[in-house]
Amino acid sequence: MARVPAAARKILSAVRKAPHALTRQYAGRRSHPSVELVHPAHPWTRALGLVAVVLLGAWLGLLIVGNVRVPVGPMNTTMTLRPSLTGGTKINVSPLGALELDSHHAPVRLDVNVDQLDPERSQALVDHPERLSGLQDEVASDVEHGTLDLAVRSCVAVVAGATALGLAVYRRPRRALAAGGLALTLLAASGGTAYATWNPESVLEPKFSGLLSSAPSLVGNARSIVTEFDVYQKELARLVTNVTKLYDVTSTLPAYQPDPTTIRVLHVSDIHLNPASWKIIASLVEQYRVNVIVDSGDTMDHGTAAENGFLDPIPDLGAPYVWVRGNHDSLTTQRYMEGLKRVHVLDDGKAETVAGLRFAGMGDPQFTPDRSTNPGTDASEEAAGARLAAALRAQRAAGTPVDIAIAHEPSAAREVDGEVPMILSGHLHHQEMEVLKKGTRLRVEGSTGGSGLRAVEGKYPDPIEASILYLDRDTRRLQAWDEIRLGGLGLTTAEVSRHLPQDNQPGATPSPTTSSTGSPSASPTTSASASPQASPTGSP
Repeated sequence: MARVPAAARKILSAVRKAPHALTRQYAGRRSHPSVELVHPAHPWTRALGLVAVVLLGAWLGLLIVGNVRVPVGPMNTTMTLRPSLTGGTKINVSPLGALELDSHHAPVRLDVNVDQLDPERSQALVDHPERLSGLQDEVASDVEHGTLDLAVRSCVAVVAGATALGLAVYRRPRRALAAGGLALTLLAASGGTAYATWNPESVLEPKFSGLLSSAPSLVGNARSIVTEFDVYQKELARLVTNVTKLYDVTSTLPAYQPDPTTIRVLHVSDIHLNPASWKIIASLVEQYRVNVIVDSGDTMDHGTAAENGFLDPIPDLGAPYVWVRGNHDSLTTQRYMEGLKRVHVLDDGKAETVAGLRFAGMGDPQFTPDRSTNPGTDASEEAAGARLAAALRAQRAAGTPVDIAIAHEPSAAREVDGEVPMILSGHLHHQEMEVLKKGTRLRVEGSTGGSGLRAVEGKYPDPIEASILYLDRDTRRLQAWDEIRLGGLGLTTAEVSRHLPQDNQPGATPSPTTSSTGSPSASPTTSASASPQASPTGSP
C-alpha cells in the first residue's frame, strides 16, 4: 500500500473529529486515491458484535470439546452442556427414548446420554447382589465427579472457543481476550442461575418420550410410587438407578402388574367422532389395566341419529364406561348410550357405583352442534352445577357419598366445590388440574379425539390427550395421575408425564379427610381458561 502523505493524514484526522455533515463535505471535495474515509462504528454496534462472537464461539467450543464420558454405576454415560432457552435436563436412553426434567431455569441444558451398560460391572452386580446396597452412593459419587469434570471442561471449551473466534474475527489479542473473559462471565452467570433455580424434586415429575412412554407402567403401581421415587428424589444420580432397571427389561418390556388396592380411572373427553380414539382407548385400558373409563362428554359432533353407530365399539373397550352428555351430544345420543352394554349414563345428579367408586354426573344443559352462542349460557351452566351440588349433598346425607362427580363444562363443575373430593370435566380441549377454594379437585381433560375433524382446521393438528388417575381403593384419595399426550393427525409422537399430588410426595403428611371417601389432596393450582359459550338447549 502507498504511504499516506502528511497532508492527507492531517485531513483524515480533521474529518474524524468533524460532524457527519463535514465528513461528507471533505469526502466530496478533498479525497485522496490512497485514503479511505471510514466512520468509526457506534459503541452499541461494536458491543453487539462482540456478544455475537462470544455466543457463537462459546457454542462452538461446547459442541467440539464440551462433553465428558463418565462411568455411572454399571453404565457408561456422556454428559454435555448445551445452550438452551428453557434449561432443564434431558436423559437420552437409546434406543428406549428420553426423560426430560424441569431441573433448573438457565440458558444451559444438561444432556446425559446413557451409551451402554458395562458388561463386567453389570455382571459383578448380578454375582454380588450385596453391592446393590451401596449402588446409590456409588452412583451419586460418579455423577458428582462427572459434573465437576464437565464444569471444568465446559469453562475451558467456552473460553477457548470465544477467544479463538474473537482472534479470527478481530485479529487483535486484546479483543480476543475480552471475548474470552466475557464468555467466562456469561458461563459463570448461567451456572449461578442454574444453581439458584435448581429443583431436585423435578425427578418426581419426569416427561417420557419414545418407548419410555410406558415407563410409568414399569415404575410401579400407585401405592408404591412414593416409595420408588423416594430412592432417587434428592438428586439426578438416583434416577440413573431406575434407568438401569429399564435397560434390564428392554427386550421384554413386561406388562403392567396391577396393584389390587389401586383403582385406575381412564379419563377421556371431547372425542368428536374420531374413530381412531376407540383403538387408543382400548390400548390404554389394556396397558394400564384400567378399571373404569370416564367420558366427560362431546363424544359426538352434531348429535344426530346418523352418528349413533359411531358409539357401537364402546362395550368392547375392556372396561365399564361412565358417560355424561356434552354440548355436542343430543338427547338422542344419550338414549342410544343408555341402550349399550357396560355403559353407565349419568344425568340430573344420578349416582352409581362402578369399579368400587361412586360417580354422579350432570348432562350439559346446552346443545350446540352449530357452535352458536347465547348470552344465557353461563347462567344455565351454573344452574346445572347447582343442581349437581344439591344431589351430592343428598347422597352424603343418605350415607352414600360420591367419590367423583362429572360435568362437561368447567363452569358447571366449579359449582360443586366442597361437595365432592374430585370432579372431572372437559370442553376446553386442553388439560388442567386445579384445587378449588373449598378443596375439591377439578380435572379438565383435553380432546381424546384430537378435536375430531377440527384437527385439520389449524396450522398444526391438535394432540390426542387422556389421563390415568390412580386412586386408593380404601380412601378413594388420588395418589397420582399420568398425563398422556399423543401427536395429532399424521404425527407419531408420544409423551407421558407423571404427577403426584402435593400431600402424596415423599415426606409429605396426608391432609385430613372431609368425608369417609377422603378429601382431595392439595397441589398447586392453575387458573382455568374462559369457557366458550353455547346456545340454549334444543331437542334433536
